[in-house]
Amino acid sequence: MKVLIVDMTHGGITLALEFSKKENCEVLAWDIYHTLQEEDRSSLENNHIQLVDDSFYANSGQDNSELMVIAPVHCNLPIQPHITHHQAVKYILGDEIKVPVIEITGVKGKTSTAAMLKEIYRDKNPLLLSSLGVEVLFEGEETTLQKNISITPASIITAWRLAHEFYKDMASQPDSCIFESSLGGTGLADVGIITNIVEDYTIAQGTSSASEAKQQMFASKLVICDQDSYHKIYSLDPATREKTNTYSIRENDKSQVNVWAHNIHYHLHKTTFQVEVVDLKTTDGKVLNTSFAVSTFAPAQYHLENTLSAICASLAMGTPPKTIIQGLENFKGLPGRTSLLKMGETVVVEEINPGINVTAVKRAANMIKAYNKPAIVLGGSYGVTCEEIDENSLVEFLDSLDEEIPLVLTGDMGYNLNKQINRGSIYQNNIDLAVEEAKNLGGRIILLIYRSNFSELGRR
Repeated sequence: MKVLIVDMTHGGITLALEFSKKENCEVLAWDIYHTLQEEDRSSLENNHIQLVDDSFYANSGQDNSELMVIAPVHCNLPIQPHITHHQAVKYILGDEIKVPVIEITGVKGKTSTAAMLKEIYRDKNPLLLSSLGVEVLFEGEETTLQKNISITPASIITAWRLAHEFYKDMASQPDSCIFESSLGGTGLADVGIITNIVEDYTIAQGTSSASEAKQQMFASKLVICDQDSYHKIYSLDPATREKTNTYSIRENDKSQVNVWAHNIHYHLHKTTFQVEVVDLKTTDGKVLNTSFAVSTFAPAQYHLENTLSAICASLAMGTPPKTIIQGLENFKGLPGRTSLLKMGETVVVEEINPGINVTAVKRAANMIKAYNKPAIVLGGSYGVTCEEIDENSLVEFLDSLDEEIPLVLTGDMGYNLNKQINRGSIYQNNIDLAVEEAKNLGGRIILLIYRSNFSELGRR
């Protein structure tokens, strides 16, 4: 077998090294984005992997039946690859992972959903891959195996190998796996989650979209998807209908969705609501109808939507409602994404995310308006994800905000916004000074929206 792995930036190195271990497999690697470091180059060459360039690909021809091309779904190649990076992960791990798997993709809410599932399956010794890192839970104790990992599909291989190393002296392995993955699923999952497509951005130089890439998740045995995204994007494909469970918080959708919430009482610390389950499909072929009450950290509608995705997925896995209720009761938010920070009489609601977009800002701002003496701190960095923020739309939204809500801007993004908006605002180049400024302006519930990796903020 002869394979060409495209893209050494987004997991291609891992895939190339894995294929090089296979018998009679000649591996070629194409660093299409020219990011390969010397150390990684040496590692590939030491494993007899040949590095090639675009001229090799151009000359390989469309009819080269001996060459299997493996490329990420976001790559725009003139010749269609044989399989994606996601599919290659299943090819490598499909015979190794014998425990239940949940995969999570979506535009927003992936990491938060993974964190909730971790609490629900805490007693099942889960292996967790998220944008916050790789960790295992064994007998209730959490161990971080790697921080600052990407959620490219190849990171699933890295996570599984790290867990194998962790468990090697115990003659054991994880009892379940929760994998966050960008732009789709691998097909390894018993249950795959598409949290939402709240902003459908283009990929592959405008030839594809996030929603199209995430359709790979339908290779899972069952799929969980928010009702809006499923209805607008995926429901036209008849093949998806028999394997999809949907969720919504809108009561008038109850005849169409499998899991919905009502009698909702939002609060900063604990939100309570009733869950209704109608004809939900499970992995063991059963159909579930039930109802139960939940109390958890979900201060706004979009947090509750993430919670419903975790509930829906857990039920589809056959998890008893009692276990779900207890797990969500223990969920207190996610440091590095959505959490509460008490500063004397002031509460800071932290919304920190590398992929924050205009929709996320609007949702968070609408949440904070409902509380007494709100203030907003907004800012962050550019270039932390492939999806950049629509600055013009954000400026338009900020100008529409009530002038009585203090607005403090910070970071590179805040610096640019401060020059463009017409409403009153203050700029502080340091995030802690920005929060203190919002407090001085009378804010008692301060919303901190920051576009960044949490590792960057960890240096505060």
